[in-house]
Amino acid sequence: MPHIIDIGGTPANENCAQLGQTEDFERLNRLEVAAYKAALIGRFGPPPEGCELVELRNPHDFGRYFTLGIRIADEDAAIAAAASYIEQVENGLGTWLEAGFTAPVSYDDAGNAVQVRELSDVIVSALLITRPTTDGVFAIPENAVVYQNLVDAYPAVAAIAASQLAFACEGAAQ
Repeated sequence: MPHIIDIGGTPANENCAQLGQTEDFERLNRLEVAAYKAALIGRFGPPPEGCELVELRNPHDFGRYFTLGIRIADEDAAIAAAASYIEQVENGLGTWLEAGFTAPVSYDDAGNAVQVRELSDVIVSALLITRPTTDGVFAIPENAVVYQNLVDAYPAVAAIAASQLAFACEGAAQ
């Protein structure tokens, strides 16, 4: 039987959809979990063979909510190979910015969603935030890893980010 570690639905210090309170909770909760998965892949890379980042369904008196988990195969080799990765991701992130991300959903003081972005837009934004300068240097050295991990994991979205950047550079050159 595989081992599963629940990592949470969003970075620990960030606002998130609230079960029983946030309108359209399930859609927003699942978007936040998908964005959190992308942020963890950006920060720590994809999971090694024998483990995967998965959406977990959690029952509650008010309904169900979703969190991100890491599933590890019940094989000694998989557990050994995944140990370092698990150690990195099991505590998750404190903020979206730790992975160059901005929140996929913004909330007002009453907990209402005021801005909701598509997952691809969230990843494009992270790629633009963490990208190298025109001379190929990363302003923050750690961004090189985040940027490359996102490019490798989300090539179609990386192509969108590259085209947006090229368009912006063309406009600035004119």
